[in-house]
Amino acid sequence: MTTSLPPFPAPGENPLDTCLRLRETAPVVEVEFPGGVPAYLALTDEAVRQILAGDNRTFARGPEHWPALHDGSIPADWPLRAIVEGDHLSLRDGVDHRRLRGLVGKAFTPARVDAMRPRIQQIVDELLDGVVAAGDGVDLVPAYTEVVPMAVICELFGVPEADRARLRGWTATLLAHTTPPEQAFATQTALMAYLHDLVASKQREPGADLTSGLVAARDQDDKLTTDELVGVLWLMLVAGHETTVHLLGYAIVALAAHPDQLDLVRAGDRWDDLVEETLRYRHSVMMTSFRYTLADVTVAGVPVPKGNAVGVVYQSTGLDPAKYGDTADRFDVTRPHTDTLSFGHGPRYCIGAPLARLEGRIALASLYRRVPDLRLAIDPDTIPYSPSFFTIGPLSLPATLGTTAS
Repeated sequence: MTTSLPPFPAPGENPLDTCLRLRETAPVVEVEFPGGVPAYLALTDEAVRQILAGDNRTFARGPEHWPALHDGSIPADWPLRAIVEGDHLSLRDGVDHRRLRGLVGKAFTPARVDAMRPRIQQIVDELLDGVVAAGDGVDLVPAYTEVVPMAVICELFGVPEADRARLRGWTATLLAHTTPPEQAFATQTALMAYLHDLVASKQREPGADLTSGLVAARDQDDKLTTDELVGVLWLMLVAGHETTVHLLGYAIVALAAHPDQLDLVRAGDRWDDLVEETLRYRHSVMMTSFRYTLADVTVAGVPVPKGNAVGVVYQSTGLDPAKYGDTADRFDVTRPHTDTLSFGHGPRYCIGAPLARLEGRIALASLYRRVPDLRLAIDPDTIPYSPSFFTIGPLSLPATLGTTAS
């Protein structure tokens, strides 16, 4: 299957640069994804808001609404099927989506998340002990930015510490657009088998974690099936750490490039503003998994026929000058952070937003308090980034700690 559409990602070009270039031509652009698969990208704040507001009405997330997936147009071994056809919360629509979201949402209220603050702080402090002990040259990604979100979300859902490295590896493999088809499907199979085993173990030996609570809801109230439970875990564990991993990495990169902004953050205790500006300036989510048009629609003046796939591009939305003015491409923590799309909009607003914000604030404030002279020991132009157009962020951040680290 081949098309004459512009490729995405474009060979030799940063995916964000590709999106910004395409945005100059139209707010919504049809492109060719790997494997010759055509789909649309929504690239402006206006376009994305229209789509998010249309969730469960003019747009659906269920893959059954994309005819090309089922009529032979898209190859059976297309590697992105492992993501697109997963049976998890974000791919449910309507009543099913509201029911499953309601079961999980009680665990992510601001009050319940705030109660996690002491434990998150303890995790962060213990990891920073290791960072300081490692000294100059420590890579902040495997030593810190990956481990903080992994530890928090896995404790919340009762994933044993010994299994967390595997979960991280499965996530990276699934989200990479460079993963060969056979590896993508094998990885999805392994992850789903692990989650089924996790559910079975919590049924045998329940604890105080959320997985045990979901098992109880399944067994006592018949509110969800085992497959639905596993689908909820898939989304919560994968998205619940991956996006925060890259939020922390992007913040460190931005502060290294803008030391004046770090001074402002420290002087005004503006760590919340740092989190919000990082989410705007370099969102961890390059593009969401697809939405599908339930009818012929017009988005920001661009017609999109029924039965087509559309990816919402958060990274280019955050840099939209129509929304943020001439300084849209400038990292500025003093910018007002109201009415942003950092955690979405409408019925699918990110359920984990309070937890991500809290983790970001604690992890970044603690890092720069403990290591006030932190510097990157790598040329910013040579920082490797994850090979994914779903989520993207730094893979390695070697650092110099300075003499005041303690």
